[in-house]
Amino acid sequence: MSDPTTPDVSVVIVSFNTRDLLVECIETLIAEVGPVSYEIIVVDNASRDGSADRVAERFPQATLIRSATNLGFAAANNLGFKSARGRYLVLLNSDAFLEPGALERAVRYMDADPGIGLGGARLIGRDGEWQPSARMFPSLLIELLTLSGLAARFPRSRFFGRFDRTWADPMEAADVDWVPGAFSIVRRNLLTRIGDFDEAFFLYYEEVDLCRRIRAAGLRIRYWPDVVVVHIGGESSRTHGDLDMSAAGKGAQLTLWRMRSGLLYYRKHHGWLGAWAMRQLESSWHRVRAWRNRGGDPQREAKRAESSAIVGLLDRAWRETAGGRRSPPRPW
Repeated sequence: MSDPTTPDVSVVIVSFNTRDLLVECIETLIAEVGPVSYEIIVVDNASRDGSADRVAERFPQATLIRSATNLGFAAANNLGFKSARGRYLVLLNSDAFLEPGALERAVRYMDADPGIGLGGARLIGRDGEWQPSARMFPSLLIELLTLSGLAARFPRSRFFGRFDRTWADPMEAADVDWVPGAFSIVRRNLLTRIGDFDEAFFLYYEEVDLCRRIRAAGLRIRYWPDVVVVHIGGESSRTHGDLDMSAAGKGAQLTLWRMRSGLLYYRKHHGWLGAWAMRQLESSWHRVRAWRNRGGDPQREAKRAESSAIVGLLDRAWRETAGGRRSPPRPW
């Protein structure tokens, strides 16, 4: 008989200004959890919309951790992990909703294969549209293919579509480099061994870094197409109206934060030269784009202004991270 004090999963949900979606997320989790024993841990990142109070009111069974400041994704999850008792940790975005049987299948797959360190779901939008769910590690080649538009132009090519594996059948399970953090399941004892999220990453790249460390420890990252999660994406980011935004896939990105985290990632895993080359590649691309779109109609002028702004943000991110050596003070 299993220990009743050790649930199968500890579901950790980081909340930031997504009150109504958070309620829907938890309600869906409770409705679809099936036979899996679980606990819910909500870490509220100083939301301004009453998210924490709503959780306390609607879900007294959940463990609610109120942070006085916005810790970001990595540090907030780590805070939730400290309270977790489950055999597995499940990361679930507040704008992600489990489909029937998703959690039960994920636990069953993890139990059946001890070589899997972390697993991810097939992410879809509200309309059922595919979202990138199984990806390759970032590289300078991938950055170039994405910037140039070749990845989007030739999605069925194994070479050009490598980052999001757009060439692959999304209905086939596969070992992959990393999966998005909207939903993932990881062995708690593994994190005890290799460490939690690297808190240098405030937002973006933290799950890439974790998956890289899991693979370095000799375990696999697995994508399961029949573990289905509906994901909206970018909802917390949209509450930051004062920062530059850019569309990436199906969610809104905070451009400056993405750049900072990218530099931190490349410096950590590819050294100073890798971080410098990443910055130079994106900066050079946008300098050329700005030059090509100088003058002319309003559409070309908008492209020029966008690229010029990106070059400026890259320079700022480089300074603020000291070339990827350090993380700026939280909150970003």
